[in-house]
Amino acid sequence: MKSAKTPQEVHALLAAAFNTKDLNVIMNVYDANGIIFPEPGKEVSGRAEFEEAVKSICAVPGVMEIKTVYCLQSGDVALGRSEWTITDQGKTQVAAKGMEVMRQQPDGNWKIIIDHAFGAEANLVA
Repeated sequence: MKSAKTPQEVHALLAAAFNTKDLNVIMNVYDANGIIFPEPGKEVSGRAEFEEAVKSICAVPGVMEIKTVYCLQSGDVALGRSEWTITDQGKTQVAAKGMEVMRQQPDGNWKIIIDHAFGAEANLVA
């Protein structure tokens, strides 16, 4: 199974995994012990809830594209800022600006430990 060898590869790997709709490939991009915000204000953690959140994202029809705005790394931790879309037949289904924290795993690969898919939206209030 393909893994990200650098934090800069994580966004492209996540988009490719989403586009296969293969839950195992998508889950391999994440550390399921982390957290994901699949929608504003909704925090999900724990493997079962994490998988359900990923399944709901996979249910959105279309192709995901993720643009890496930046990726800052310090040792085995990195912060990514992304702009992502899911389009279907030329129509945008979802578009957002996200933030992701990634950690290098003991095997050297990088996984997302915090995925705030809407975390960089200008109107998001804590």
